[in-house]
Amino acid sequence: QYSRNMLQKNNGDGTFSEVGQLSGVSNTDWSWAALFADYDNDGYKDLFVTNGYVKDYTDMDFLKYSIDRLIRSKQGETVDAIPEYIKKMPTIQIPKAIFQNNGNGTFTRKTEEWGLNRPGVSAGAAYADLDNDGDLDLVVNNANDFASIYRNNSEKVVKNNFLKIKLVGQAGNERGIGSKVTLYSDGNKYYQEEMPVRGFQSSVDQVLNFGLGKKSIVDSLVVIWPNDKMQTLKNVKANQTISVNIKDATATWVYDSTATASKHFTPQPAFNFTHTENQFNDFTIQPLLINYLSRQGPCMAKADVNKDGREDIFIGGAKGQPSQIFIQAANGNFIKKSEPSIAKDSLSEDVAAEFFDADGDGDLDLYVCSGGYEFAENDPALQDRLYLNDGKGNFIKSEKAVPRMLTSTACVRAADIDGDGDMDLFVGGRVVPGKYPTSPGSFLLLNDGKGNFTDATDAIAPALRNIGMVTDALWIDINKDGKNDLIVVGEWMPIKVFINGGKVLKDESSKYIKFPSNGWWNKIYADDFDGDGDQDLVIGNIGLNTQFHSSEKEPLQLYYKDFDGNGSIDPIFCYYINGVSYPANSRDDLADQLPMIKKKFLEYRQYADATINDIFTPDELKDAKVLSGSEQSTLYLQNDGEKGFSKKPLPIEAQYAPVYAVVSLDANKDGKKDLLLAGNNSWTRIKYGRYSANHGILLIGDGKGNFSYVPQTHSGLNVRGDVRSMLQIKTGTAKSIFLGMNNAPVISYRLN
Repeated sequence: QYSRNMLQKNNGDGTFSEVGQLSGVSNTDWSWAALFADYDNDGYKDLFVTNGYVKDYTDMDFLKYSIDRLIRSKQGETVDAIPEYIKKMPTIQIPKAIFQNNGNGTFTRKTEEWGLNRPGVSAGAAYADLDNDGDLDLVVNNANDFASIYRNNSEKVVKNNFLKIKLVGQAGNERGIGSKVTLYSDGNKYYQEEMPVRGFQSSVDQVLNFGLGKKSIVDSLVVIWPNDKMQTLKNVKANQTISVNIKDATATWVYDSTATASKHFTPQPAFNFTHTENQFNDFTIQPLLINYLSRQGPCMAKADVNKDGREDIFIGGAKGQPSQIFIQAANGNFIKKSEPSIAKDSLSEDVAAEFFDADGDGDLDLYVCSGGYEFAENDPALQDRLYLNDGKGNFIKSEKAVPRMLTSTACVRAADIDGDGDMDLFVGGRVVPGKYPTSPGSFLLLNDGKGNFTDATDAIAPALRNIGMVTDALWIDINKDGKNDLIVVGEWMPIKVFINGGKVLKDESSKYIKFPSNGWWNKIYADDFDGDGDQDLVIGNIGLNTQFHSSEKEPLQLYYKDFDGNGSIDPIFCYYINGVSYPANSRDDLADQLPMIKKKFLEYRQYADATINDIFTPDELKDAKVLSGSEQSTLYLQNDGEKGFSKKPLPIEAQYAPVYAVVSLDANKDGKKDLLLAGNNSWTRIKYGRYSANHGILLIGDGKGNFSYVPQTHSGLNVRGDVRSMLQIKTGTAKSIFLGMNNAPVISYRLN
């Protein structure tokens, strides 16, 4: 159970996505009634929430007192009697919360502006148009206080139109409980159900109140009664109350169970591989981590490894699980191929892979990154590997091809860096096990043409050596000079651009990325989405459905050093709440790692108001390093040539959860490139909860760099779980999508 409000968005196919934090309605303290209604008559349902608690037995200081009282009682000491004990239990008196619907899936808190800022303990609530002026007033029950009535003045302030509908049912259901009412006006649809019992032990007015904004006519009004009788009214004028009687319903509504929306994807069986994580708790190494770092796989890579004209698949295993190669048969099925050389390295966790011709013999070899967090620093299992293809799809490990690199890596990208005709490599370091967020090493590896690689990082691009916690990278020719340039992204990193000058890679990030870009990036993908001949970018980020929300003015921050001198790095994550940056860790969590906290903050209420500067002295903070992040959104960056990359907004559904996998495709067969985004992350701190609202986000492109969201009812997608990789592959005569799921079987869809 997570201590916040949940907003479950109906996807229309019987599934829901929890988007309360993105919508801005997750935090209203101890809450009771939640009433959705259009309080300003603009056509969008707003949200009113009652809250507070008469006696808060979850107050941490009170719980500490309770434990002390119990211990003293068992030791025979005199303790407070029950009445005195209860008196010491604090009361939560806070203003009620009301949120205005912005019409784009988000809400803005309007408690102060709409006059609901009086503190109290409120529980039951109901709405009704008490003064018959066309807007909904509120009746609120307050504990140990008089009830409140809030008169709605929106008819004077915003002057929007309305339509009130009174349903007249039949004997046994005179008010038409369970009826469904839909209004259509100027292409807009408004829907309500006659279900008055809602909120907390309350019932609202049974007259349905529809806000219409500035619309003065309802084109049609459809009522479906509980007995499936149906009636339609045409051209109904606004700003009136009308009665609709079931006696006038002559039509019958019939649900066509055979009618299904045209879908872009159809689920299909995938190849037989289940990613199986080894049981490991990252927080035992560093208790103050923000999220797990050991749940990075499985990776996938595709190539025609046996030269039969069909693409095959490599999928990486977790620690202790052999990675596998699956060969595609003529019918589009995949058959597991025995690869003893790869299986011998199962002690490593394979988190990234790249097929390329390393030794220039015309077939595709395989480079595999060893990552994860469950290893000791410099563990031999962290060594990356190169497997050479014999031309028939059999792979043999090249023992001395790769220099010693005992680093937890996260990505490998091949390109001819130095223009000598062979494929070189960039390998991104992800993390130093046990020392998050210290920057690991990243590498530029030059190929001698025979598949032997040397570390040339310091000579070609020394800035890459400790660039940060890299998660992904790609090579594209940004300035169209015929040479491959490098773009690197990572956690707590800005988007970095390195231009290839022939002999060196020069950091020219400021020329091409002209906006604050520090983020928690997971994936970078390139394609020409606007049809102008250059490569645009899609970069997967953590998204906006999180407890914390950052900006350039109020960034996320991570302070880190060995604060207590015990030899381990202590990362302290801070984010802004109401204009002030606070540590995210609870007093107990921080005290478990830094015992001095218990002495400095004897009471929890003291710690609740403490900033990082209250917790540590200036002397303690002076040598602490600080990382910052101001961008949480998954981005589409349009390539404007020498002007650099410009941000263009993606639909809000792209921000439902962290994005770890991106594929471009033509889903609707219009010749324009569309986007498929996948991700989620269940391995987080309980404080933040699971990020799991992305069920496969399909975005249709218009060929100009604009995208629109396709609902699940039409996309056909319903991906549940943590996606870590995704491939689009031609299977037989069809095109298929394969999704690599963390700690779960592979999922596949066929593109219709």
